[in-house]
Amino acid sequence: MGDPIRHVLFDADGVLQDLPGGWYAAMEPYLGDRAKDFLHETWSDELPMLAGRGDYLPVLAASLEKYGVSTPATEVYDAVWKNIVLIEESLGIVRTLKRNGYGVHLGTNQECYRGAHMREVLGYDDLFDVSCYSYDLGVAKPDPAFFTRAAERIGAEVDSILFIDDMAKNITGARTAGLHAEQWDFTQGHPTLHTLLTKHGITAA
Repeated sequence: MGDPIRHVLFDADGVLQDLPGGWYAAMEPYLGDRAKDFLHETWSDELPMLAGRGDYLPVLAASLEKYGVSTPATEVYDAVWKNIVLIEESLGIVRTLKRNGYGVHLGTNQECYRGAHMREVLGYDDLFDVSCYSYDLGVAKPDPAFFTRAAERIGAEVDSILFIDDMAKNITGARTAGLHAEQWDFTQGHPTLHTLLTKHGITAA
């Protein structure tokens, strides 16, 4: 038995927040049946920005122009990328863990504009003890270096941290770095999250 877990690091999308209807539906008003192709292309273009290299809005503008969309990039960005609904039951668990004396932290892949929206408008800076945004750390999940840097920023040993994320590749990256990690998304229901936390000796009630 190692030391007890004292910190929980949460992913954002799929765990704490959702895009209503999904990304494809959100882009359909602008691109119709080309929305899926566009998004997969722009997500690929966005990868350097997730690690803090470059400015995403000009990239998005160029992609929209390429697809013949005349709506300004900032308008599309605000309507789609900032269209975030908070999962209140997830946030309630975060608050309970905090009251119970655990460190609660955010570990998410974002470029700087969406990250700033989450920090300032959604209030994540006030909710979490430490926020680890990929653009700020200079490396994105699933790279194990993301988790090593996150642990350093938290100021904790890797094996005292439990990471919760909805993507298997990110769970693998976290475990490679030495963190405890469990895959979960809000569609599985919050009783399942409670079960996972209890498995690691964490009280969230």
